[in-house]
Amino acid sequence: MQIPVRELSMADRAELERHFLALGPEDRRLRFGAAIGDATVRAYVKRIAFDRDTVFGVGDDNLRLLGVAHLARLPGAAELGISVLKDHRLRGVGGALMARAVMHARNVGLRTLFMHCLTENDAIMHLARKLGMDIVTQAPEADARLSLPPADASSLFGEVLEQRVALFDHALKAQSRLFVAALKGNASGA
Repeated sequence: MQIPVRELSMADRAELERHFLALGPEDRRLRFGAAIGDATVRAYVKRIAFDRDTVFGVGDDNLRLLGVAHLARLPGAAELGISVLKDHRLRGVGGALMARAVMHARNVGLRTLFMHCLTENDAIMHLARKLGMDIVTQAPEADARLSLPPADASSLFGEVLEQRVALFDHALKAQSRLFVAALKGNASGA
């Protein structure tokens, strides 16, 4: 089953903050390359420029972000950062986020995608190898680079379809939450 990956917007900033704050100290260190506290996480989320960068998320049935990919754009290239909550790893969330980010980067005309991580970040190193990225390690860090082909009809249509499916999935989950809340409200008022 395909994992719906939705492009996020400024309206999702609070949920993004909750996601990053939910990462434990070691997960934050692996995601950001250094141990960071809550104030630094909040500042990072506040600085995300949605008019330039693209952020993707995978949500659970309660609309909580289980995984996030931040595609930070530079001239002709983008840096990709991925995080997945500990209890939801090894389920394809990171791979789905990476595939969506790669497709988007191609479709907006970027030629290079790169990731900078700690060499001990086995999950990201695995995803980079799986994608065929060129990896250069210089302990304790690694840089992974992928040359992107130009967009084509398949990638353009694929991204539109994936976003629509993800939006539909998100809307169904939101409606389900409202329905359950209404049922609970009626049950307590009866």
